[in-house]
Amino acid sequence: MITVHVSTASRSYDVLIDEGLLVGLGGCVAEVSDAQRIALISDETVYDLYGSVARESLSAAGFEVNEIIIPPGEASKNWAVAGQTLERLAGLGFGRRDLIVALGGGVIGDLAGFCAATYMRGIDFVQVPTTLLAQVDSSVGGKTGVDLKAGKNLAGAFLQPLLVVADTAVLGTLTDDDWVSGLAEIVKMAVLESEDHLHAIECDAEALRVREIRATREAIARAVRFKAEVVAQDEKESGVRECLNLGHTLGHALENVLGYGVVPHGVAVGEGMRFAARLGATLPGSSLEFYARQESLLDALGLPALTYEVDVADIHTAMRSDKKARGGVVRWVLPIAPGVWRVESIDGDILDAELAKWATATNEGLMR
Repeated sequence: MITVHVSTASRSYDVLIDEGLLVGLGGCVAEVSDAQRIALISDETVYDLYGSVARESLSAAGFEVNEIIIPPGEASKNWAVAGQTLERLAGLGFGRRDLIVALGGGVIGDLAGFCAATYMRGIDFVQVPTTLLAQVDSSVGGKTGVDLKAGKNLAGAFLQPLLVVADTAVLGTLTDDDWVSGLAEIVKMAVLESEDHLHAIECDAEALRVREIRATREAIARAVRFKAEVVAQDEKESGVRECLNLGHTLGHALENVLGYGVVPHGVAVGEGMRFAARLGATLPGSSLEFYARQESLLDALGLPALTYEVDVADIHTAMRSDKKARGGVVRWVLPIAPGVWRVESIDGDILDAELAKWATATNEGLMR
């Protein structure tokens, strides 16, 4: 088993990575919590696959397990479902010493974490991520939230989990879209960290594309270690942690404009990374070499080209309302080279020209 320790000002905890951890979930949780009651929050799809294993393991460890099951998909990560979940917790009589266990992908982790952060002003929760994207990114770092009509994750809170249990065996049931979504986040971490990290992913690209166990396990561990380092420096995204938004400025806008769930989150982020690298290549001291390198890697991993019709004005509006904008000014994380990036606003004329070229290619189904 690989254990990555995350240390922040508010809490330190471990991320456990291995095959078969779900069977021993109860024992893992019992080591970090003295709660007697657990709310197991999941969605219908994940619960059908893994709910009974998780419930039986938690029950065998002595916990009283109460299940809260919601419909699958990004459409459930909203204010209404969060409210219903909070009402259910209250109806069950949960108190501050009770525990939430989030069993699912990023939607469940974000929603359950948001409920944990807001119920009685905060109760403990454990992340049990079941998608590649959630295992490498969203389950680590304490960001929780729900979507509003105006934008993705606009209502949220920071609450670090008590523990993250990443069972790589559950990744075998992921769809191709879910798999490549996770690969996009793996590339993001590698691009941000270093030449060594990026080279390792390039060498394992084919193995990752076909879901080879060794390559997947090592890629997850590398990504989590990097994110743990970033979160330790900047828990609440007031500085260096902003780099983790690479690809998300355009990615979130795409999800907003096209409708949440139409484009998988990681696929949208991958497209955002391509666009950000093109923008970065327009800056002084930059070149197209790194952009081409990132393009080749994303292509090799199977990240699909987007062919949806988009309107630049709608994308602009969505970007300005995103939580990463400041005073309506859009800020971009721009990769320049492996481990080299900057965060800045882009001149309006340059941004408009690049967005127009991107939108034209997207509408024609060409993209690249």
